[in-house]
Amino acid sequence: MKVIDMHCDTMKEILDCKRLDSRANLRRNNLHVDIEKMKKGDYMLQVFAAYTNMKAEQPLSECLKIIDLFHNEIEANRDDIGLVLSYQDILRNSEQNKMSALLSIEEGACCQGDLGILRNFYRLGVRMMTLTWNYENELGFPNEIIDGELVVDRGLKKTGFEFIEEIERLGIIIDVSHLSDAGFYDILENTKKPFVASHSNARGLCNNKRNLTDDMIKKLSDRGGIMGINFFSYFLNDNATSSSDAKIDDMIAHMKYIKNIGGIECIGLGSDFDGIGCRVEVEDASKMQILAKKMKKEGFTEDEIEHIFYKNVLNLFKEVL
Repeated sequence: MKVIDMHCDTMKEILDCKRLDSRANLRRNNLHVDIEKMKKGDYMLQVFAAYTNMKAEQPLSECLKIIDLFHNEIEANRDDIGLVLSYQDILRNSEQNKMSALLSIEEGACCQGDLGILRNFYRLGVRMMTLTWNYENELGFPNEIIDGELVVDRGLKKTGFEFIEEIERLGIIIDVSHLSDAGFYDILENTKKPFVASHSNARGLCNNKRNLTDDMIKKLSDRGGIMGINFFSYFLNDNATSSSDAKIDDMIAHMKYIKNIGGIECIGLGSDFDGIGCRVEVEDASKMQILAKKMKKEGFTEDEIEHIFYKNVLNLFKEVL
């Protein structure tokens, strides 16, 4: 079963590892994702996030270092994986028996509110972007706990609205994971193309601020968008603790829940590999087929599994890229 995973933080982890050991690389490592694990897991495409904490001393510089690393690693492994700038690149890579790599940005603050920087990121190969991470920035707000209360009603700022117009024009996929509820509806009401929540689950099943409400799932599906099942235990189960494993049964429960609300077409995979702080029953990229086998046992048809594993995301890429 081919795999498309909409989110991992592997490049940031490799960059951090390189600061301690210059031999760290994408070919083989001790992380969740590397070339050899992806080949074993039958990957078609991995979206690699240039994740940057805006509280870092120089977030733009840090993001550019991750993007430089991404290009260097894809070039070093060009016999096995190819860069994706358009949908045709995915087809071409598959014809050459290569996997594909798509570059995303996780934290719109890297653009510093400057549309010129956004356009330069596009020229560097960025094809997906979250507007926020866990903090307010120049573009908008995440959901936040303030004085013990969940605040979800602060959406995009003026610059955020300017950005989504340019993002759509360029052909970058908008990613609403980490964005506030109000920001989600701002995207919905002020864009035309499908968008994604690359690594978010169902709030009706796990009441975490990072997950989507039933109404958001329905509206995302109606737009033709996709949400990627996140493998982090805190986003899967309300009873999760810091020592909880992420269970396949919980992942499948979210799939079933989302299917009942938005249909099978709005579900994808967004593991958040190398960005999650728990043990995962799907141990790494090489073990993805374990999830497919369990889904079949739980009543998903072969066609439904194919749509969740890669076809839904591939169709969205065909429309937007």
